[in-house]
Amino acid sequence: MGKDTGFLEINREQPSRRKASERINDWFEIYEPFPEEKQREQGARCMDCGVPFCHSGCPVNNLIPDWNDLVYHGRWQAAIRRLHATNNFPEFTGRICPAPCEAACVLGINQPPVSIKLLERSIVERAWDEGWIHAEPPQQISGWKIAVVGSGPAGLAAAQQLRRAGHEVTVFEKADRIGGLLRYGIPNFKLEKHVLDRRIEQMEAEGVRFRTNAHVGVNFPVETLTAQFDAILLCGGAEQPRDLPIPGRELKGIHYAMEFLPQQNRRNEGDPEEKLLASMGASGSILATGKHVVIIGGGDTGADCLGTTHRQHPLSVHQFEIMPQPPDERSPLTPWPLWPLQLRTEGAHEEGGIRGWSINTLRFTGDENGNVKQLHAIRVGPPPKFEPIPGTEFTLDADLVLLALGFLGPVRNGMIEQLGLELDKRGNVATTNFMTSREGVFAAGDMRRGQSLVVWAIAEGRKAAAAVNAWLSTRVSSQSRAAKAVHAIAR
Repeated sequence: MGKDTGFLEINREQPSRRKASERINDWFEIYEPFPEEKQREQGARCMDCGVPFCHSGCPVNNLIPDWNDLVYHGRWQAAIRRLHATNNFPEFTGRICPAPCEAACVLGINQPPVSIKLLERSIVERAWDEGWIHAEPPQQISGWKIAVVGSGPAGLAAAQQLRRAGHEVTVFEKADRIGGLLRYGIPNFKLEKHVLDRRIEQMEAEGVRFRTNAHVGVNFPVETLTAQFDAILLCGGAEQPRDLPIPGRELKGIHYAMEFLPQQNRRNEGDPEEKLLASMGASGSILATGKHVVIIGGGDTGADCLGTTHRQHPLSVHQFEIMPQPPDERSPLTPWPLWPLQLRTEGAHEEGGIRGWSINTLRFTGDENGNVKQLHAIRVGPPPKFEPIPGTEFTLDADLVLLALGFLGPVRNGMIEQLGLELDKRGNVATTNFMTSREGVFAAGDMRRGQSLVVWAIAEGRKAAAAVNAWLSTRVSSQSRAAKAVHAIAR
């Protein structure tokens, strides 16, 4: 490493967040610019640690020490080459990944870890600014036609890898825009959509084809895919939400997080009101403005709901979690280099609202018009029993309740049922080396492994692309078949 004593001389630094009072009035990303000099200093903190455990923490196996050192030496163009060697979209993970690599950093044993996530984003943004990122179309065409279903991070990563391998790739997306979870699940204050759009433009220039409003198994026949493509890769995500089946659940004003979040992203896209209403379906318009809001669920999706709610200016907002409050520092139950159990404060939590721990919601009550008006809850003991604590019952005003309780795997009806795919014990699509129970049909991402991180989805997409490519290499290409047929006819 270029700076042997950097970790002894330089403290960890991160970009400042814009003032909460300012940022809740817009939808822009929340971080201030971070000077290049400080970026290079943070790269200097990376140790010559011998065994870089950050590799084991990173699902895409990023070459982290390599590009940390290159940043320190100001070799930015070499750094982006190292970064792209393992990650198609570092600008996504550099913004929204919780950074398991930092949790596994050797320096993190007794000091704040290296600012890996910051440097990842710094490298790729420098590369975009300098014009180093451009289309990389394949040099040779294989003749294979591959359908990728789903344009989230797994689908996009797989599609880019397969296209660069020379295959003809078409991505099918059920929504009206490409991006899946990146487009309609993650709020703009975490990922502005121009960051996504420039990658889609790059992929289009490479020859990837995109088809929107194509809901495979619903308005787009599965048979069309099986008839027209040599291989199919399913990257449809884990979109079956976990419900809260308690009395009063049927009241109006109680919604899943993924009914709420996409609506605001559509507003930010500039959709006219009639298009917005058409996309909302039976749920209608969901807005927190002027309401008492309760978010049930304390994970990342709950935090996304919280930040979105702040920007819609509610009367009040509470976020409840049934689990006990984690410790401020790493729990001894999750020692280094494991992902630590500890309290995490997102930007949304800084902006306001009340967090509640060890709270179990018992029922909802409403008014004469069927609208939710109150939430009834009780405090509970630790897992796994979550026993109610007598005398801790309470009632809270609630005009809007958002359920951010996670997901139970992929939606089974439609495409999965029509393809006749086997499921594993958790209800995800069962695979062997990414191939499903039907030959030529593969699966990757949350649809295969369950609800997870964007960085895991990218890793899954890359590995699945390699599996598809390997499977196709054992078969006679469609071009070869056509050539043989013409030769036979000529004879």
